[in-house]
Amino acid sequence: MKKYYITTPIYYVNDRPHLGHASTTIWADVQARFQRMTGREVFFLTGLDEHGTKVQQTAKKRGVEPQAHADEMAASFRNLWKQLHISNDDFVRTSEPRHKKVVQKVLQELHDRGEIYLAEHEGWYSARAEQFVTEKEMVNGKFPEIYGDVVKISEKNYFFKMGQYQSWLVEYLKGNPGFLQPDSRRNEILGFLSQPLGDLCISRPKSRLSWGIEMPFDKDYVTYVWFDALINYISVPGYGEARFKEFWPADVHLIGKEIITPHAIYWPAMLKAIGIDLPRQMFAHGWWLFGNAKMSKTLGNVKDPIELIQSYDADAVRYFVCRELQLAGDSNYTDELFKQRYDSELANDLGNLVNRSISMLQRYRSGKLPAVGSQGTGDDELQKQAAETVEFYLENMPLFQYGRVLERTGRLVQRANQYVEENAPWKLAKDAGLAGRLDTVLNRLVEVVYTLGTLLSPFLPETSPKIAAQLQVPGFIFSKKDLSCLKSLKPQHQTGQPTPLFPRSEPKK
Repeated sequence: MKKYYITTPIYYVNDRPHLGHASTTIWADVQARFQRMTGREVFFLTGLDEHGTKVQQTAKKRGVEPQAHADEMAASFRNLWKQLHISNDDFVRTSEPRHKKVVQKVLQELHDRGEIYLAEHEGWYSARAEQFVTEKEMVNGKFPEIYGDVVKISEKNYFFKMGQYQSWLVEYLKGNPGFLQPDSRRNEILGFLSQPLGDLCISRPKSRLSWGIEMPFDKDYVTYVWFDALINYISVPGYGEARFKEFWPADVHLIGKEIITPHAIYWPAMLKAIGIDLPRQMFAHGWWLFGNAKMSKTLGNVKDPIELIQSYDADAVRYFVCRELQLAGDSNYTDELFKQRYDSELANDLGNLVNRSISMLQRYRSGKLPAVGSQGTGDDELQKQAAETVEFYLENMPLFQYGRVLERTGRLVQRANQYVEENAPWKLAKDAGLAGRLDTVLNRLVEVVYTLGTLLSPFLPETSPKIAAQLQVPGFIFSKKDLSCLKSLKPQHQTGQPTPLFPRSEPKK
């Protein structure tokens, strides 16, 4: 049976990871955890893009070899993923032999089929983007800042006949509107493809760049970093081996919108030329803005996720990223907004609900879940909202609508807290004649806490086990029968002791 296969981009190792890298990986991890909870077998791949001009230049400035620099950056990425509880199944580095082998296999296959040719080329080259650019990328007669210094060079290089796939790709995008999401990204690529596409330069002469994968048919050239990097999606699951069918086609490539062109144009053309299916879907999310400018190392306005983890915790970072980062638009990061989300939605709302529910069950029923007694204020409404929240969740999680999911889940948390105030269990406990009513209120609250523990598990892998421990359940998972997480605990189930989940305080220094 084919696994659910999800990938992040492989991140460039010219510097240490920042919040942008962390965000895409968190998004992929949340989806991987959700798919596992619904019974899917998942393969989650992330990793690093270690070749190219920028890495060679950065290593030279530091006085180290490119491999040593890449090793150091790899350690920093792995450390961050560990701290963020990223559940990846593999971690690819493009300097690994297993990847190089497949890149050279693909190059040789395409060369043998006449898909690659050698030609003299003169054009504008951006070292920052590590690609040739054309004058159609100019704005008011100048190349945008994202390309850095652009110089005209003339040299012989190998080209992939990408232009011949332009018409096919346009028809594919039009005929498969769900392939590239959100729709605005698909429209952007279709707009780009309204102009002649041309062929793709896929080599760099070793005289200019030595840090790369050698072309298998010409030892004087290395592979263009983007042609090399994209192949990681098939090199790790074993392109050319029998096991490959267990993984491919990938279910989702998750990327940031800045790398949509190579993923939505180069990659489909490459796969078509190789003769294998395209991935089922790509999601390209928006940027973090910091002071209304894109968060990037180049601009020096990045946010270090390690600092946020140390100040709050990993789940707070994961929650904020999924609550705020948008799929279609861009999102502004501020420290004030981060703290507001933590204090209001995690500490005050969710943490308070779990703590008071478990505490009252311990205080009034010695921690044993009572059976439902008499009906009263808000019982049906709370149950209905919980059921509707689960339905909304299951519909929107596969679409990466995390902000909407967490907003809807937060409304259930708020409704449950209102339910407590409306029914005042502390007052019901004083009247023996209202014992049945108190039983119902406590039962309904624990039911909602269980539901919330399930829904939030992919987002909060550190907090979810704490909720499970207080409920004394092994963990949270959806019923394989109907994907339900409602009414999962039986009367007389013994719960544990309450412990704070998100202490509301000033961030740790």
